[in-house]
Amino acid sequence: MKKITILLILTLTIISCKTQSNIITSKKEAVEKGVYSYSKSKNTNQNESVLVNESFDIEDENEYDNDNYTRVSKSENALANQIVDLALENLGVKYRIGGTTKTGMDCSGLVFSSYANYDVSLPRTSIDMSKHGEMISTSEAQPGDLIFFKTNGKTVINHVGIIVEVMPNEIKFVHSSTRKGVIVSSTSDAYYGKTFAQINRVLKY
Repeated sequence: MKKITILLILTLTIISCKTQSNIITSKKEAVEKGVYSYSKSKNTNQNESVLVNESFDIEDENEYDNDNYTRVSKSENALANQIVDLALENLGVKYRIGGTTKTGMDCSGLVFSSYANYDVSLPRTSIDMSKHGEMISTSEAQPGDLIFFKTNGKTVINHVGIIVEVMPNEIKFVHSSTRKGVIVSSTSDAYYGKTFAQINRVLKY
C-alpha cells in the first residue's frame, strides 16, 4: 500500500510539472518558449530573418519591453495577426471578473477587448462567443481563432482563449486564467486537453 501511494505521488508530480512547463506568463517566457523570436537591435529591418533560438543574456526582464519581436506562428489573415499581438501585450495582467482592461480581465474580457480594439464586435461571455462565427476543426485552426473549453466539471462552455500558435499535435492559446491571470497555455496540458470543447473562426478569410 505504501509503494502504491509513493508511485501515485510521483506520477502526480510528473504530470503537474509537465503542465506547468507549458504555461507562459511573460514576454521573456514567450521568447524562451518560441512564441516570439527576438532581436536586440532596435533598428532591425522587418525583412531580415530573426533567429528563434538565438542565445542572449538578459539581466533585466524589462529589457524585453523595449526590443523587437516577431511572432513565430502567423495567420493567413493580417487582422487576426494584429489581434493576437494585441492580446499577447496583456501577458501578466491579473484576473478580474468582468474586467476588460490592464487593471484586470476575465477570459472573455481579454477576447472581447482584443477584438473590439479593431472594431470587431463579439458577445461579452464565452458561452455566447461560442455561438458566434463558424465552428472549425483543429486541423483548420489558425492564430486568431477562438478556442473554447468546459472547465471545472461544467457541461457547458465557460472558458475562451485566442489561438496564438498551431502545431501538429498542440495548440497554444492566450487566455485569462483565474489563478495566474493572462498567460499562454497549451492543449498538451492535461487539463486543457481534457476540457477542450471547440474552435470558432470569427473573422472572414
